[in-house]
Amino acid sequence: MGASAVADVADVAERFREQYGAEPEGVWAAPGRVNLIGEHTDYNDGFVMPFALPHTTIAAVSRRTDGVLRLHSADVEGGAVELTLDSLAPESDRHWTAYPAGVVWALREVGHTAITGADVHLASTVPTGAGLSSSAALEVVVALALNDLYELGLRGWQLARLCQRAENVYVGAPTGIMDQTASACCEAGHALFLDTRDLSQRQIPFDLAAEGMRLLVVDTRVKHAHSDGEYGKRRAGCEKGAALLGVDALRDVPYDGLDAALARLGDEEEVRRLVRHIVTENERVERVVSLLQAGDTRAIGPVLVEGHASLRDDFRISCPELDLVVDTALGAGAVGARMTGGGFGGSAIVLIEAADEETVTKAVEEAFATAGFTAPRVFAAVPAAGARRLM
Repeated sequence: MGASAVADVADVAERFREQYGAEPEGVWAAPGRVNLIGEHTDYNDGFVMPFALPHTTIAAVSRRTDGVLRLHSADVEGGAVELTLDSLAPESDRHWTAYPAGVVWALREVGHTAITGADVHLASTVPTGAGLSSSAALEVVVALALNDLYELGLRGWQLARLCQRAENVYVGAPTGIMDQTASACCEAGHALFLDTRDLSQRQIPFDLAAEGMRLLVVDTRVKHAHSDGEYGKRRAGCEKGAALLGVDALRDVPYDGLDAALARLGDEEEVRRLVRHIVTENERVERVVSLLQAGDTRAIGPVLVEGHASLRDDFRISCPELDLVVDTALGAGAVGARMTGGGFGGSAIVLIEAADEETVTKAVEEAFATAGFTAPRVFAAVPAAGARRLM
């Protein structure tokens, strides 16, 4: 992570000047996110509950009038990549530039042809491949900058939808709406209770420090990529389950009707497992919301553990490293723990009493060393602000 979760704004502006020989018109930031509860429910029209991280992607941006898009990143070797707006096409780019270019494509495709080009310099402190939505942060920061510079008048949830379209269609990754909405719309000190069907939002107070608690993020350093086939298989399986049950999405299967729904699926065992996870996970999100609103934060710990078991056993997207984090942390006194993000690697979250941070962190690090795994990266996550202009 470095000493700070936030890239230096002045440094980003200076790097823009060095790269493009002019002043940026502004600097924007968009955060990564941690999902507290509600995994893989977003593309099933369900409930999710993310919060924004202090770790951000920062963009210094200026407009152009010649139909050229120039993209440069402090985190990628090499000079600026130059593209023409007229040449942008879905799945034409397999590099990091597909994410910002896809945003420009998505904005123009829905009629925002006022966008006539841009120079962009980027720097990020969001860990990549850690399940913390580095790609969404990259998309949202570019979308917000262009929204401001070209005075498009789009709101946060609208930018999120366009960023999701960029990732789904332009990049070719079948992600849901949660990551982009969290990056665009979260508020400091809160978790975002989001209904992914109608995009209605409620900011739920989540001030762990006030209760003597802390949430650790443990990056296992096992890399994953959403565009890999396993994520798509789970999504297709969920869609098959909804079709077999005659509903628009698995969100429509009530928790108290789960047993009957599973019985109707007969010997479709893989689909049964996926359906069971989605229906029970939606109920877990609602339970966590109720507990937090009642001021009973510690009681969400067992709900997180339930969620991990469901992701491990029903959705089958955990891995030995994630399971080791959860089991070790709970054994060392954690209040709750689960994997977070798309799965097959990435990060786990661990809810602890603040006084136990050193003990739990040391236990996890030692367990990884004993197992011969790469040392994990552990840091405390504080609910931070969503996307915003910095200068």
